[in-house]
Amino acid sequence: MYIPDIELQSAAAIRQFQEKEVLRLIGYLRQCSPFYQDWFARHQVQPDTVRSLHDLAKIPPVSKEDLQQRNWDFLCVDRSRIAEYTTTSGTLGKPVIIALTARDLERLSYNEYMSFCCADGADTDIYQLMLTLDRQFMAGMAYYTGIRKLGAGVLRVGPGAPSLQWENIQRIQPTTIVAVPSFILKLIAFAKEHHIDLNAASVKKAVCIGENIRHTDFSLNVLGRKITEQWDIRLYSTYASTEMQTAFTECRAGRGGHHHPELLYMELLDEQDQPVGPGETGEVTITTLGVEGMPLLRYKTGDICRYEANPCSCGRNTIRLSPVIGRKKQMIKYKGTTLYPPALFDLLNEMEEVKEFVVEVFSNEIGTDEILLHLWPVSESEDTDRRIRSYLQARLRVIPQLRYCSQSEILKMQLPEGGRKAVKFVDNRQGSGL
Repeated sequence: MYIPDIELQSAAAIRQFQEKEVLRLIGYLRQCSPFYQDWFARHQVQPDTVRSLHDLAKIPPVSKEDLQQRNWDFLCVDRSRIAEYTTTSGTLGKPVIIALTARDLERLSYNEYMSFCCADGADTDIYQLMLTLDRQFMAGMAYYTGIRKLGAGVLRVGPGAPSLQWENIQRIQPTTIVAVPSFILKLIAFAKEHHIDLNAASVKKAVCIGENIRHTDFSLNVLGRKITEQWDIRLYSTYASTEMQTAFTECRAGRGGHHHPELLYMELLDEQDQPVGPGETGEVTITTLGVEGMPLLRYKTGDICRYEANPCSCGRNTIRLSPVIGRKKQMIKYKGTTLYPPALFDLLNEMEEVKEFVVEVFSNEIGTDEILLHLWPVSESEDTDRRIRSYLQARLRVIPQLRYCSQSEILKMQLPEGGRKAVKFVDNRQGSGL
């Protein structure tokens, strides 16, 4: 298993390395980025006065709205040098184009190579990719090229179709799957229905994308437990975004996604843009290192996390990121309670009476948040309805509006035409921009 030397260094050495890389980036942006040239001037920032990571606070953070509204002003190279055009998923608004140079593509491959190394990957593995590989989706391309850099085998099966996934598992004998956790539950259900012995299968590991499998204390959440209680496989959580072009992936210890300091400088900031300490919640704010096409400086992702700073049992001294607690824009204030969608997802995944769901939030007539749960129940009966309402009352202290749906209705909501990933949360509040 390959671990770069920088990740084994002391915290002080890592900080010194990152300081040099961040200052180099500021010089590059000053010379090549129309957006940051304007940003520095507008906020009266003299780049020459930023001489340390401590001085970085002189530069105001950049928001997702800035990137959406001035997308092409972030480009630092001539368009003739763009090798690949990718886009964000548009979960929180208009999709953003992220353009990559040939060197950026190499960096992306290295990033995923490092991620798979972190998740105990080896050149003897065979990976089955159960995710979108087209539609300008950066992650699909990154996983594939990272696996190839690792020297492992790969099956590009794509999302959905449990029957096709199992056909390939049985014929080609992959060791690792890369999939959304809730889809792994569908694989388990299919296997049981068709008398496939899960634990006799070749798959021993799963790299889980797009959904949390752990609580913030790193214990398995309902989704993680439901998988591992039925299938004896090791789960590795991963967190990434198109904008950061970098992933945080768990090692075998399962104590948070490892930060790769050669690729990213990370801050967790509070509401006043002040850094938070280990174990405290803050907004993930990133500065990309080694990106040519569209590098970002102090970019606020909107994701709320915590971090751990103590050394990991795997030998790395890098900080580790918790599962995403929620997205800042998706915070729900419901009848005196503050909620994030992942907490609702955990609650609904626990319910045996619910097969699938979509959480919708909208504004009522006085402008406050209302929640409507679209549920596909195991049966539409008074007893099922009573158990669901009783459970929600016990866990939330209030009962949101409920709408019972058929399987086809739920799937239509979860998989909109042209979408790249399943939708479990719909924000129809006034001013949400979605």
